[in-house]
Amino acid sequence: MPGANLWSGARIGLLGGTFNPAHDGHLHLTREALKRLALDHVWWLVSPGNPLKNTDALPSVEKRMATARRVASHPRITVTNIEEQLGTRYTIDTLTALQRVAPNVSFVWLMGADNMAQFSQWKSWEAIMQRVPVAVFDRPGYSIEALNGTVARKFARARLPEGQASVVADAEPPAWVFVPCARHPATATAIRQDHS
Repeated sequence: MPGANLWSGARIGLLGGTFNPAHDGHLHLTREALKRLALDHVWWLVSPGNPLKNTDALPSVEKRMATARRVASHPRITVTNIEEQLGTRYTIDTLTALQRVAPNVSFVWLMGADNMAQFSQWKSWEAIMQRVPVAVFDRPGYSIEALNGTVARKFARARLPEGQASVVADAEPPAWVFVPCARHPATATAIRQDHS
């Protein structure tokens, strides 16, 4: 990762996904994360493709990054194809590689409650929870399921109170926090359907 030393000591949120396409909901979650988690920066990790989804019709990483950069337009958001650069496809492998090249950065994995609800399907999800702190953001229609699901039950003792969200980046994993926030209705699926 170029410039890894520049990030030494930083608190960085990682928002992974296909960003197909990036939209205001991603920006909303990111702004909440910067504020509520007291982060220095958020990286949008535009993935080569979600291993749980069919990627045959997925636009190129370059096209998705270009859209993401237009949407992000924020000095503390970096849009990156670091998974493509690292040759990783799964979150656990990406996190392992990032921590190896940037050992002095405090990374936090960011996700919406929709992802938390199906997180137990991810490769090595328990290892992800053991590797970095996680912040889960309220999403319409998913939060109750997420907070009563496999991951929340398994790591119930590792959950921080909402009032400690600002220190989750410094917490020793496993540690996670649920962040209630103003909900944003945008979804990539709906946007794709509107443009089809």
